[in-house]
Amino acid sequence: MSDLLTRAEIKQYLALLDELPEGSPEIEKIHTLLQADKRERCRQNFMPFVRQMWSAFIPGKHHQIMADAFERVARGELKRLIINMPPRHTKSEFASYLFPSWFLGMYPEKKVIQTAHTAELAVGFGRKVRNLVGSQEYQEIFPTKMSADSKAAGRWNTSKGGDYFAIGVGGAVTGKGADILIIDDPHSEQEAMQGNPAVYDRVYEWYSSGPRQRLQPGGSIVIVMTRWSKRDLTGQIVNAAMKKDLEEWEVIELPALLPSGKPLWQEFWRQEELEAIKAELPVSKWEAQYQQNPTSEEGAIIKREMWQVWDNDRPPQVDYIIQSWDTAFEKSNRADYSACTTWGVFYRDVEGSEVANIIVLDAFKERMEFPELKRTAFEFWKEWNPDTLIVEKKAAGAPLIYEMRRMGIPISEYTPSKGSDKIARVNAVSDLFASGMVWRPETRWADELVEELASFPNGDHDDLVDSTTQALLRFRQGGFITLATDEEDRMFIPRKAAYY
Repeated sequence: MSDLLTRAEIKQYLALLDELPEGSPEIEKIHTLLQADKRERCRQNFMPFVRQMWSAFIPGKHHQIMADAFERVARGELKRLIINMPPRHTKSEFASYLFPSWFLGMYPEKKVIQTAHTAELAVGFGRKVRNLVGSQEYQEIFPTKMSADSKAAGRWNTSKGGDYFAIGVGGAVTGKGADILIIDDPHSEQEAMQGNPAVYDRVYEWYSSGPRQRLQPGGSIVIVMTRWSKRDLTGQIVNAAMKKDLEEWEVIELPALLPSGKPLWQEFWRQEELEAIKAELPVSKWEAQYQQNPTSEEGAIIKREMWQVWDNDRPPQVDYIIQSWDTAFEKSNRADYSACTTWGVFYRDVEGSEVANIIVLDAFKERMEFPELKRTAFEFWKEWNPDTLIVEKKAAGAPLIYEMRRMGIPISEYTPSKGSDKIARVNAVSDLFASGMVWRPETRWADELVEELASFPNGDHDDLVDSTTQALLRFRQGGFITLATDEEDRMFIPRKAAYY
């Protein structure tokens, strides 16, 4: 690997060009030196190559993360790479166009298999790569030539014996080998909208029995895709590798909105634009496609369809309100949220009998320092005037209980009585959902609550889950809700929070 000029040296040469008289023979020598340095930079590193080939490129921090990973793949240091990232973040431009072009420039004797969810799309990538390799700007960096008989966009050879082969998901790859196998978005939106898990299984079966078997000794696999489901290609490959102790994969997850709330690609996407997309999409689609956090009902205790939907604009008249807080540690110490849910009991006529039901009136979660948490809890208490306000005595809950009581607000410390672990708590209230007694409005915040419960216990967050179980267990223990499965001799009289 040739030595590159330092920034200081380049600056000196550029200053010298301004000082030399016109016609000086040194000018051509300096230009030749600088051009050679630029060429070597493009050969050694992916990002300089990208900037040279793509004049309108707008770099973001995630591009450097991708570039570093691609370089390790090219050097043979990384054999299995998955990058999950949102739409419109240069996923395909990097993985299916510029990376194979750069790789074949460095290793013109190697073989590349490129796949996408349709053959047409894969061949389109092949055409772009072929055209770039044959362009003048590319030839100024790499001497890679295509063989004289290379005509087809989806399959062509280099003069050094390397080849490029493009194929859609489901296509045959018999007789082809790969030093680099690139899989770009193997799932289509049309397939995902079917809601049938079998569409993901078919892609995994094709991958494992087809392209995966075509890898050359020492070859590498690069998968760059948007997440759709826990059962998509990323999910199935990672699960198989973990269960069977197979090859180790490096997985890079790039969410559109970072935990800080700022965009991943701030140089291109404004936060307001992403927030608008988030507001338009269902929670499950946003979390999967944009945040790379698909939810799943596999193993879920409370499934989406267990909720009853309240389709009136106004909630029913409720007889009793309970507000429940699950608090996090200090904002600077952990990534957990503080969450609050507000619930009410109302009665519905069922075959001549008044039957108690539960509806969620509000759900909220946010990362907050304690002063903001205290202020928010007080505002929510004033807004809803709950009959019972409960807070679990953990993390910031203990000082919150103390501060609220100092303000004269009746508050209950909460310790679940039906098991101390989270799964036991959810199981203890699951039959309320299964019996069709739990209602929700059609709002964004309710969608987020439903999704978090549906993804439990496999989701990334469970703050709303904890708040929900605290509230529903208190409802049940207070005798508001009774089921056939409850003990017949248990009888409680609902009382106002002041009496607790």
